[in-house]
Amino acid sequence: MACKVRGDMSKLLPVTSFFIGAALTAALVFFGATLDVNWRPSALTSWGNGARPAPDEKMKAFAELAEVLKNASMEDKTVIVTSINRAYAAPGSLLDLFLESFRLGEGTAALLDHVLIVAVDPGAFRRCRAVHRHCYLLRQSPSAVDYSGEKHFMTKDYLDMMWSRNRFQQTILELGFNFLFTDIDIMWFRNPLRRIAITSDIAIASDFFDGDPESMGNRPNGGFLYARSMNRTVEFYRRWRRARRRFPPGTNEQEILGQAQGELSRRAGVRMQFLDTAHCGGFCQLSGDMGKVCTLHANCCTGLANKVHDLKNVLRDWRNYTAAPPEDRRRGGFQWTRPGRCIH
Repeated sequence: MACKVRGDMSKLLPVTSFFIGAALTAALVFFGATLDVNWRPSALTSWGNGARPAPDEKMKAFAELAEVLKNASMEDKTVIVTSINRAYAAPGSLLDLFLESFRLGEGTAALLDHVLIVAVDPGAFRRCRAVHRHCYLLRQSPSAVDYSGEKHFMTKDYLDMMWSRNRFQQTILELGFNFLFTDIDIMWFRNPLRRIAITSDIAIASDFFDGDPESMGNRPNGGFLYARSMNRTVEFYRRWRRARRRFPPGTNEQEILGQAQGELSRRAGVRMQFLDTAHCGGFCQLSGDMGKVCTLHANCCTGLANKVHDLKNVLRDWRNYTAAPPEDRRRGGFQWTRPGRCIH
C-alpha cells in the first residue's frame, strides 16, 4: 500500500454554508447536482425504528442532513462524525471528555469545526447545542427504541443501535460526503487523517494490529472508521448489511466485518487499510509512545462509569506529557496511568 498520506486537514478553511429550499423540487435538484454515487432514496429512518416517512418528510430529512454535513465538511467534503445519547452527553460524561481532548491535542482544536455530533434523543441534542456548533437530531417515531440511556454491550438495543448506525453511515456516503466516524469514547490528540493513505477507500482501526495495514487478519473496530464517498464504498456497505443473514442472530456488525472483510472488499472492489494501533490504538492494544499516538479508544472496556474513570486519567496523563519540557518529551518514558478499571 502506498504510504503517501493526506495533507494537513487542520489548515483547510471551512466551506461556506448553503441554503436548500423547502420545496421538493429544489431538494431533487440539489441531490441530482451533488451525488456522485448511484443514490437510491432509501428511507432515512431513526436508528432502530424501521419506520418509513412520507415522501415529503423523507426529502426534508435528507435535505436537513445534507445541509449540516455541508456546514461541517472540510474542503474535500470530509466530515468527522460521532454520536451521543443523553447518558453520554451528560455533564462530566463522555461528550465533555471527547471535546476536551480536541482542545488539549496538538493541532486538533481546529478540527472541531468539522465535527458533526449526531444526537439520538432530544436531551442529547439540547446538550450538544449548548457545547458545540454542529449538531444533528436523528428523529424517532413514537414506537422507536429509546436510545437515551446507556446501552450495554451486545444487548438487543445495543445491536439495533450498531446496525442502524451502519445504515446511517451509508446514507452519508450516498449524499456525497466522506466521513471519519469516531466513537465518543475516543480521545483525539493528533490528526489521524494524516495516517490514512490517499489510496484507501476505507480505513479502519484495529483492536489488535498484526503489523500489515492490508492484512485481512487484523481485527477491525468499527468505532473508528473512514470511508470515501464512491459507488464501491456504498456497495461495500450494502453487502456488509446483507451478510448479516449468514450469521446467527445476535452477531454484531463488527464481528461480521471481521469474518467477511476479505470477501466484502474483494467483491465491492474496495481497498481497505487497517490503522496501526501505535497511532490509532486503544485499551485493547495500548500505544506506549505518547509521541506517536493520534487517538486513544476506550475499547475492551464495558460500562460507562469505567470508561469515564479511565479516560479522565488518560487526559490527565496527556496534560502532564504536553506540559513537560521538550527535552523530556524527546527522551520519552511517559506512561498512561495503569492499572485502571479497564486500562492495563
